[in-house]
Amino acid sequence: MDCPLLVWMLSLNRDVLTEEYDKCFHLVQDCVPHARLPYQPTSIDSFRQLICHMLPLLMMRHRRISRAKWKDCVTSNGKHWIEQSPDDMPPEKFLQSMIGYHLAYDNSLCGMVMTQGRQRQVINIGLGIKQISVEPKGVSVAAYAESFAHKLTPLEMTFLNSELGDEVVLRRLSILLSLKAAYIKAVGQSTAFDWSRLEFNIPSESARGDDHPLQGWEFRVFKAQLGVQRMGGVMLEESYQCACAFFRGTKESKFIWHDNAKDLEAWVQFINIDQMVKVIPKLRA
Repeated sequence: MDCPLLVWMLSLNRDVLTEEYDKCFHLVQDCVPHARLPYQPTSIDSFRQLICHMLPLLMMRHRRISRAKWKDCVTSNGKHWIEQSPDDMPPEKFLQSMIGYHLAYDNSLCGMVMTQGRQRQVINIGLGIKQISVEPKGVSVAAYAESFAHKLTPLEMTFLNSELGDEVVLRRLSILLSLKAAYIKAVGQSTAFDWSRLEFNIPSESARGDDHPLQGWEFRVFKAQLGVQRMGGVMLEESYQCACAFFRGTKESKFIWHDNAKDLEAWVQFINIDQMVKVIPKLRA
């Protein structure tokens, strides 16, 4: 099935002002009623959630579809899709106009992956984002990787041999975790899901769940580089590993690796806080 994927990525490239938080909060409160987020202007995590809920509004605005002309729907297991108004739209086009999407964030990067088609085709979509760094700062890469052992299989742990070097281990760990997160969200599982039930064999580009091949999936893997300004004007460079999971129903699963910025231009759009705040009035229209 030909359902092109599109991704929106928003960089939290600087600290947010209380006035900006308030504008975002009231927009989400008015236009995304299902979000029901508490008012927490000093919480960066609250702001991340607000920004994520604003991304569908931005996407629909870019499509020149007013907020009154679409509604946000959700399945019993929490999978969201957007249904546009059938007014002035042929029935066959209406059936193909459903937009499935998934929101995700980690630290300074918020994202949304979406696709359009029939409802049953578009809801199995997920996005995983993992910053390529250790947490807390100062811990060794080996210890950090070991802390995720409960989410990985014995085979996956062999890909994280410390002899490969810290940079390779950290990148591989981030790839595994972002792929698992994307798939888990694509199928509508909760955060309590046992991640070790999934196994991604990166060298062979294959995936298994409960020891059975995951068939019919498309996995896209890419990296995002951000410049983030923090208090005092200090500019920091941050790297993120991102992965999309989408069920296409094909015979085999497919891995697509995007290794440079030019590969992403056709389907990934990057914006920042300033650009989002600037268009808030238009998102209400």
